[in-house]
Amino acid sequence: MSNFQQLSLGIKLDNQATFDNLYAPNGTPQHLAKMLLLDEGKQYAYLCGASGTGLSHLLQAVCHKHSLRLNNGPAIYLPLKELCDYPAEQVFQGLASADIVCLDDLDEIAGRSDWQAALFQLFNLCGESGTRLIVTAHTLPDYLDVRLADLLSRLKSGISLQLIEYKDADLRRLLQHRAMGLGLYLSDEVALFLLHRLPRNSHVLMAALEKLDAGSLREQRRLTLPFVKSVLDI
Repeated sequence: MSNFQQLSLGIKLDNQATFDNLYAPNGTPQHLAKMLLLDEGKQYAYLCGASGTGLSHLLQAVCHKHSLRLNNGPAIYLPLKELCDYPAEQVFQGLASADIVCLDDLDEIAGRSDWQAALFQLFNLCGESGTRLIVTAHTLPDYLDVRLADLLSRLKSGISLQLIEYKDADLRRLLQHRAMGLGLYLSDEVALFLLHRLPRNSHVLMAALEKLDAGSLREQRRLTLPFVKSVLDI
């Protein structure tokens, strides 16, 4: 078993993190990011934005999409937040043999010299092998704590997109879009109630919706306001 296989045992893609489940209206940065990632001719891309803007969802959606095609090589998703305590060389070992490598939360390792050196080497190896590399962070490359000039140059070498936070109307539609994908009807009244009572963060809202989905299946109930209050205890 390779080092990567050992390190990745606990890493699983979210089955709901697909392009079909992504709320990305035309003209939004999320839609532009989706179009960018669907363009397989773009070997490198850098996406940034605040937590909850869909960065992790986009990376996992790329991996799901790639895995649906027969005879494709591996598409690897690495949440660096979960791997930053491992040796950088071990985490990146062998990745350039994959078709796609997606590195999430670059902020977590950007300031560490060992990771900077390993990431620079990964860039070079992916360039030689033709491996597609997609990176996300919560800020633009110039604002990362990257002291290795050659690495910073690599990070800025491709297309960069900055995703904006969803507004309240977008979050309501996001909730309803995801609910529809789960086979649930979420009324405007219930969606607005969730927005007013829960943090305006897509991760929190999606977790609440998953809890409501489980409760609805278990009790065979519609998502009425009393039922939602009972399940979420709010």
